Amino acid sequence: MTRTQVGIIGSGPAGLLLARTLHLQGIDTVIFERQSRDYVESRIRAGVLEKGTVDMLRTLGADQRMNKFGIPHDGYALAFNGRLERVDMAKYAGDGVMVWGQTEVTRDLIALHLDAGGIIKYESPAIAIEDVETSSPKIIYEEDGVTKTLVCDFVMGCDGYHGVGRQTIPADKLKTYEKIYPFGWLGILSDTPPVDEELIYANHERGFALCSMRSHTRSRYYIQSELGDKVENWTDDMFWDELRRRLPPHAAESLVTGPRLEMSIAPLRSFVAEPMRYGNLFLAGDAAHIVPPTGAKGLNLAASDIFYLSRALIAFYSEKRTDLLDRYSEVALRRVWKAIRFSWWFTTLMHKFSDDSLDYRLQVAELDYLTGSDAGKTVMAENYIGLPFEEFE
Repeated sequence: MTRTQVGIIGSGPAGLLLARTLHLQGIDTVIFERQSRDYVESRIRAGVLEKGTVDMLRTLGADQRMNKFGIPHDGYALAFNGRLERVDMAKYAGDGVMVWGQTEVTRDLIALHLDAGGIIKYESPAIAIEDVETSSPKIIYEEDGVTKTLVCDFVMGCDGYHGVGRQTIPADKLKTYEKIYPFGWLGILSDTPPVDEELIYANHERGFALCSMRSHTRSRYYIQSELGDKVENWTDDMFWDELRRRLPPHAAESLVTGPRLEMSIAPLRSFVAEPMRYGNLFLAGDAAHIVPPTGAKGLNLAASDIFYLSRALIAFYSEKRTDLLDRYSEVALRRVWKAIRFSWWFTTLMHKFSDDSLDYRLQVAELDYLTGSDAGKTVMAENYIGLPFEEFE
């Protein structure tokens, strides 16, 4: 039986950001990851980083490749009713976002942590968490086919929606909220130049579409698909043809197509579990909340959690303070719920929910209002770049 200060389950962005932040403060951690390093570093995920996330990566020294290859965006476009209207984030919110894929963020953080002597136990799933209501909680895990135990001061459940972290909390101590959306996103990754310099979110009578990118030569496109649809039902040509139909004419004409590197379908849900603490077990990232990808908040909310959680842990180890640990869930959830609200609202605004023509015309009217109003554009810009973190010292 071994011991560390902070045991972290999950080597996604939440776990890695926390481990790197604590390492720089001299706090020992061990990360447990059920998958291999190659698997973790190859997962295709979102690619829009809020200002707060970018600032965190720079503070942690995980910004060299991002600064060189990331694409700063000062605005994004809303397409509807044959129009393309730009939301100028720099003008209305004073800043922008960074297009830099979660895959790349993960690779950078893994390399930094391992190079600094950090411990990540790959292919070592956490199978149970015990004694979380004591000062010595335990992570029970498997390594090379052997069941082992790590004793910690604190356990961090950064292990996603299906992980053991949230499942450890008794049902009568946890309240969950969930909404399943009646459609999915069919996405394609291709080595083709983006259709536009900035992202395009499209509302169309046939359904939603999104034109995004990973670089100046690699694009990521999505279209709203039927719930239960399968990748096998779609050829590349079928996807490109449907995407063109949902874009304004000039964007459709300039679309460069090519063979898929990857195609997948993602379901959409809004989910929140609260509180985000039980005893000395803390939840962060997808273990505590999931947003539909419309507002690009998934990775950014994980970073937001770590902003608060790392400060609470640093205050405990440097000053023996427990007040920030006690407030973590409350403060983190305030920002979580605001992001859940924006993602739900933006999803409702941009997607087709029914064949009712009135619903569609109301969406068009709201988009027309928002893009014609300084107040409307400010709301869109402020929420998209990410609401500021609360003071937490």
